Amino acid sequence: MKKINGLPVYEYGNKNNKSILFVHGFTFDSSMWDKQIEQLKEKYYCIAYDIRGLGLSRIDDGQYTMESFSEDLLSIVDELSLDKPVLCGLSMGGYISCRTIEREESKFSALILFDTRADADTNDAKLRRASGVKQINTQGLDKFIEGFLPNCFSDEFKTNFSSEYESIFNQALMCNPLGVKGCILAMQGRTDTTPYLKNIKIPTLVLCGEKDVLSPVDEMKAMAEKIPASKFVVVPGAGHMSPVEKPEFVNNQLLSFLELL
Repeated sequence: MKKINGLPVYEYGNKNNKSILFVHGFTFDSSMWDKQIEQLKEKYYCIAYDIRGLGLSRIDDGQYTMESFSEDLLSIVDELSLDKPVLCGLSMGGYISCRTIEREESKFSALILFDTRADADTNDAKLRRASGVKQINTQGLDKFIEGFLPNCFSDEFKTNFSSEYESIFNQALMCNPLGVKGCILAMQGRTDTTPYLKNIKIPTLVLCGEKDVLSPVDEMKAMAEKIPASKFVVVPGAGHMSPVEKPEFVNNQLLSFLELL
């Protein structure tokens, strides 16, 4: 592990292989990609990092923006001298990825988006974000996590993999409240990257959990249809955290996509 701009960056596999940069989702950390990296690291150079405010990253003042998150990502690409890596993001990591592609598409060779969206928050969504910040301030992070995290997973996963879900839940409870609030505000203030989707020229794979209630299949399919060189895949039985819930199916999709690059 090395630190870049105060962010823990983890490297796996041979640096001479094609590189993949993984960007995790909200309240999670880089370990959410463990099941993908374990399989891909034999053939690919895999890089994952903890987004500012989450995991073991530096918290700073908690005043984050989507632009600063994108700049963090680009600093990792530059610091590691990555040669056109594949960019792979989920949920908030997808927001960061979409904005970074809009800014610097030429630095990447392909894009993989999981359970995310390109549009900015609606007014209702902004109010829900504000309510989340208020809840953390008045009731504590635990109450926020108790309300938020169950929506990230399918009922099937929570029932059949209860011990894994409990471990993920307990890990989320360990987040720094200031960092979580900073991420909420960054998501609330992000720009709409939908107009750029039609301009994306690099190969793009878009995946969505069949039972995702946060970024539903119909919305993600519509997003994928705006990207000219994209493939859309529904992950059967999965919720919002499709790579965690259905790793075997997801890994097969990733390998098939990557082998064509």
